[in-house]
Amino acid sequence: MAPAPRLMRHTQQLLGASLLVLSAAGLALAPRSSWAGAPQTSIAENKAAQLAPSNGRQKALADHLRLQGVLFYGAFWCSHCNHQKELFGSEAAARLPYVECDQDTAGRQRCQSAKVRAYPSWDYKGERREGVLSLKELELWTAFPGSNR
Repeated sequence: MAPAPRLMRHTQQLLGASLLVLSAAGLALAPRSSWAGAPQTSIAENKAAQLAPSNGRQKALADHLRLQGVLFYGAFWCSHCNHQKELFGSEAAARLPYVECDQDTAGRQRCQSAKVRAYPSWDYKGERREGVLSLKELELWTAFPGSNR
C-alpha cells in the first residue's frame, strides 16, 4: 500500500494536468472577440473567408440580384443558408443582398416584419421562394442576361 503523501502528490499532479487541459480548451472555445488584441470579425466575414473564390459569372449574378431588388433572408447558423452562399463563392457571397435574420434584434425584427418562416428565403417582385436555389434557378427567375429565359 502506498503511503498517503505519495498518493496525494500523484492526485495533485493529475488535477494540475486536468486543469491545464481544461484551461486550454476554454481558451480555444472562447469567442475571438474576448482575446486581448484580437481583431473582431463578424460570423459572416468568417464564413466568407472559408468559401472558394468566385468566378465572373457568380459575381455578375450577385450584382444582378442586388440591382433587381432581390432579398436573400438567412441565419448565420443555418447550414442551408451557408450552402447557398457556397454556391456563389467568397467574393460573390459578400455582394449578395443578404439579410441576417438571427444575429441581432434589428435583423430579427426585419425578418419578422417580412414574415420570413424558412431559411433561406428569397424575395423578388412580391414572390417568395424558400430553400436553396441553384444559380440557374436564380438566373431564370430574375431574367439574368444570358440565362436563356
